[in-house]
Formats: sequence, C-alpha cells, structure tokens
Amino acid sequence: MRVHVADHPLITHKITVLRDERTPSPMFRALTEELVTLLAYEATRNVRVEKVTVRTPVSEASGLAISKPRPLVVPILRAGLGMLEGMVKLVPTAEVGFLGMVRNEETLQPAIYAERLPDDLSNRQCFVLDPMLATGGSLLAAINYLFDRGAVDVTAVCLLGAPEGLAAIEKATAGREVTIVLGALDEKLNDVGYIVPGLGDAGDRLYGTVG
Repeated sequence: MRVHVADHPLITHKITVLRDERTPSPMFRALTEELVTLLAYEATRNVRVEKVTVRTPVSEASGLAISKPRPLVVPILRAGLGMLEGMVKLVPTAEVGFLGMVRNEETLQPAIYAERLPDDLSNRQCFVLDPMLATGGSLLAAINYLFDRGAVDVTAVCLLGAPEGLAAIEKATAGREVTIVLGALDEKLNDVGYIVPGLGDAGDRLYGTVG
C-alpha cells in the first residue's frame, strides 16, 4: 500500500479552517472542494495514460492522453458527495459512480445500502472519495467491493486520517494496488471512533445539520 500525506502550506491552511468549529457550512463546502482538487493532483500521479500526437498552430507535438477505460470516481455517500466537484474539476473525463454506506455507531461496522456503478470494473482505476479515514471500516468495505467487481487499482482520497484506520487498511489490503492520499494524518481515534483532533462529522458540517 502506498500512502501520501500532503505537505503543502495551502493544504494545511485549508484544513485548519475546516477544523475550526466556527466555520459555516457554505465555507466548509467551498474549502472542501478546493482541498480535494489539490489532493487529486497527487492522487492522479499514476493515472494511466497513452501517447498521442496533436497538431499545434506550428507543427505536430507528442503528448499524453488519459487511457481507456476511463478512471472511475466513487464518492461514498453522503459526505463523499462534498468532495466530488473538486475531483472532477481536475479529471473532467472521469466516469462517476456512487456507493452508499452507513456505519453502526455501536459496532462501528459499515454496510452498503446503495450502489450505482458500471456493471464491469475490469481493468479499471478507481478513486474513492471519503472525507474521514477513522477506523477504516467503511473505506475498506468500499475498496473490497470495487476489487470484487474487477477493479485493479484503487486510490482513496481523504481529508483526514487516523493511524488506526491507516494500519487497518494496510493490513487488510496487502498485495493489492491501493494508494491512500491524506490531507493530514491526525493523532488518534477517541473511544467512540472519531478522529482526534479531527474536524467533527464531515457530513453534518458539509450540509448544515449540526445540532
């Protein structure tokens, strides 16, 4: 498993504002989109390409184009939707699928309640969007689901991660082509499975449902 933790002052600045409990939902959404575009730059470093030749106003030029089958971007509902626009801004030709997952707050175990994906994921590169890598349960379930459907390479883009979740993903995906891209790696999980210091519930903060 490959892990990349972003080390850029703009990324750290945006995450700092996201952490602040005073940041309102509209700003939280806008910053999340901006942050994901920055993280997507690193996440797509190994996207498959092919050589092409184009004609400039002066002469021919050799270049690269994204190969087919196109990359598949898969936000995990609901919070992953807040990351989608930032990803497709960088890769507008990518195909988009969806996975609906819910976590049992007592057992912390995930379950898939909805999916909208291509029937055949053979030879596909997939990019999973999930704001928080906490216990790793939801993300691991999504990764395994994509591999079971034929995917050969899965990259997860997360705003924040905890060491416990990262270790769980690494142990469970040994031998598979998995990359984790994080905006920051935080200290730990608390006793109810939330990232510390974290930024709270990303879905609630994105969509303004904090009580």
